[in-house]
Amino acid sequence: MADNIYIDAAYKSLIKYNEELCGDNVEIVKNDNGYIVVLSDGLGSGVKANILSTLTAKIISTMLYEGASIEDTVDTIGHTLPICNVRKVAYSTFIILQIDYDGNAYLVEFDSPGCIFVRNKSVFNIDYDIREIAGKSIKEARFKVIPDDMLVLMSDGVIYAGMGNLINLGWGWENVCRFVSNKAGEKISSARLVNILSQTCNQLYINKPGDDTTVAAVKILPKKVVSLYSGPPVDQNVDERLVTEFMMTEGKKIVCGGSSASIVSRVLKEPLVPSIEYTDPEIPPTAEMPSIDLVTEGVITLKRAVDIIREYYENPTDNNVIVKLDMKNGASLIAKMLIEECTHFYMFIGQKINPAHQNPDLPVDLSIKILILDELYNLMKKAGKIVKRNYY
Repeated sequence: MADNIYIDAAYKSLIKYNEELCGDNVEIVKNDNGYIVVLSDGLGSGVKANILSTLTAKIISTMLYEGASIEDTVDTIGHTLPICNVRKVAYSTFIILQIDYDGNAYLVEFDSPGCIFVRNKSVFNIDYDIREIAGKSIKEARFKVIPDDMLVLMSDGVIYAGMGNLINLGWGWENVCRFVSNKAGEKISSARLVNILSQTCNQLYINKPGDDTTVAAVKILPKKVVSLYSGPPVDQNVDERLVTEFMMTEGKKIVCGGSSASIVSRVLKEPLVPSIEYTDPEIPPTAEMPSIDLVTEGVITLKRAVDIIREYYENPTDNNVIVKLDMKNGASLIAKMLIEECTHFYMFIGQKINPAHQNPDLPVDLSIKILILDELYNLMKKAGKIVKRNYY
């Protein structure tokens, strides 16, 4: 993987009122070269639209992942989609965004609202070429992306939000562009932008969407390193080497656990000051040390942080999870830093067994910190972060 950009993608759909299935579909796949994001909008709504959009998005993402050309991919779509008995057409719009880790972007649009490309708080003009492939008029563009760029793909339910209710002709392309550029300019994550845009569409529809409404956002991230140290080393003579190696890493630093914080404080000769703020009765308070970005208690805080991170990656645009991320307790602060401010995660793990964690009166899930740190490692790897572990 190139070391210059990293990609954060998220999406969310609102189902048309009184329908059970969404007529839009999004596929996000990643390979060794980068990401492929496909958003498809099937003809009509309900079951038929769901089948059309699912087939379209799956075929496109799979073929492009396997290295097929756009010509072969679009041709396959034309020959595969079932024909609608009523309208005698097999119809599904699509928009494809491919981005590699060197920052090369390839955008393909067929009969869908255009991609909104925000850079430096402004909507960046995309220079399209138009050509015909397999009888379809396709818009194509190639361009470079840089850190902090945000690209938003959508189905036409976004553009028409509010039509016939709050706004006669719907929200409209220009207004959506303005909204997205204002929000993206605040340097928010793709999941947060998707959540805000979806909520706004739902409000414009007065909570009864008149069409399937889907938003997908891709945020280009610079390299961001977070290092976390937890647990005393087996050999006390290793304390100084552990702290030195931990402090040599670039980026933000988290220390979890009272023993670990005491070791860092002693080696760095820095004061460890417990916080007097107790924001959550279930989570022990944090502490402060001049050279460390976040100092927390160990097992209880780490366990809650891992729970929040797991919930987030199961549903990154869920409003309740985003609310948890913004809480000021130690667990939420760890989770937010690792989710939104981290592309590279370096773990420094002391392997000395803490007698307190072996207490049979404690719940089983508190019995050992190593298991929690293992789950954290696996979650972060699954999320696409670059993760390294060092044991002491």
